[in-house]
Parts: sequence; C-alpha cells; structure tokens
Amino acid sequence: MPDAKPKKILVVDDESDVSELVAYHLKAKGFQVEVVNNPNSSIGTARSFLPDLVILDVMMPDLNGIQICRMLRADPKLKKVPVIFLTAKAEENDRVKGLETGADDYICKPFSTKELVLRVQTILRRLSEGAATEPKLLHVGQISIDIDRHEASLHGKPLELTATEFKLLHLLMERRGRVQTREHLLINVWKYDTGIETRTVDTHVRRLREKLGAEAGRIETIRGVGYRMAERKTQDSSS
Repeated sequence: MPDAKPKKILVVDDESDVSELVAYHLKAKGFQVEVVNNPNSSIGTARSFLPDLVILDVMMPDLNGIQICRMLRADPKLKKVPVIFLTAKAEENDRVKGLETGADDYICKPFSTKELVLRVQTILRRLSEGAATEPKLLHVGQISIDIDRHEASLHGKPLELTATEFKLLHLLMERRGRVQTREHLLINVWKYDTGIETRTVDTHVRRLREKLGAEAGRIETIRGVGYRMAERKTQDSSS
C-alpha cells in the first residue's frame, strides 16, 4: 500500500561505519531508521522510537547484545519486537544462545547488506501476515481464556480470577512451554510496581493453582528460576 507508514527499524551497533551502512541500505528500501552507537542508550531510544524491528550487534562494550535483547523481551511495550543479531561469532553455540535469548534471526559478520535487508523484509512480512490470524482464544488442557472478553474458564465453566491472576495466567498460557523467570513475571504482570517482591509471584501462583484444581499441575515450578505452563500436567506442582 503506497500510503502505509514506513516500518521503523532500530540499528544498535557501537561501530558507526557498520550502523551507517546498514541504515543507508534500509532507508533506500523505504524504512524509517534510527541508529544508536552507544549501547547504554539503546533501551531508552527503543522505548521512545517504538521500532517494528531491531538490528542488534552482539559484541559491544558495557552492555552487550544478549543483555539488551533480554531487556527488550522484559519490557511490556517491546517484548514482541523482532530482533536480528549481528555478530562476529559464528559458532553454533553462540547462535543457539542468541536465539534462546529471544532473537528472531542471526547474521554473522561480515555480512551482505542485501541479505540483511531481505531478512528484515521477510520477518516483517511474516508478522503482518500473522497479525490477522493472531488467536484471541488460548487453550491449555481444560483451561481456556478469551483475551478480548477478559474471561477464563475451566472445564467449560467460568473461572473467577482477579485481574492480576488473569494477567498471570494469560502470560503463562501465551508462552506455554517456555520458562518465565520471577523477574520477567514481575515486569510483565506487575509492571515494576514498587514494594513488589518475588514472594508475591509465588503467592499468586499458589492461589492460581488452587483455582485451577485438577489442572494446577500444568503450572510447573522450575526451582530457583520461575514457572512454566506445560502442555501436560505434572505430578508435583508445589512451589
């Protein structure tokens, strides 16, 4: 669509020659680009710029790309923004670590700017195609939530939850199979509220399990880390 707003790309790389080269080629394809060469400014810029995609160098001083990606994934406004890592590290373990952190793609330096632009276009196209089919209903076992109606049900019957319990259940179901640290839950459910401690997370999980009855075992405790919504119920759901 010719009248559509250009997609916004944030490029974070401490090497200005690399970032400017990337920015030049992205702008040539019609993208709106913001460049950050100081990694310490990356999160603040991301929060104000609200990019559609972030291109992130991994090896930077003070704050590396892995740390920045974790911070993006923990921010309510930025957690779903796709991230492409640029890195001089080509080892498989490094790629796996980057993808596990939450990156969507991984390109090794030196790289082809043409390939990078194509990967950016591919990811954004996939997201725009998937947006129309994003599920409004989530189901795990006998637990269901209707996101639009803000309603939850268990075995087809209404489940009475507080607003916080609903947010907690929604997040666990949306990211089922993936471990959610207590810190991540605090940021995304409680929004950094002052005075909130990790014990608050444990208390709410315990109350949520009580309301889920026979389905409580789907919320697994990952000791010393946090919680995970499992596809199958576990025998031990203690916190």
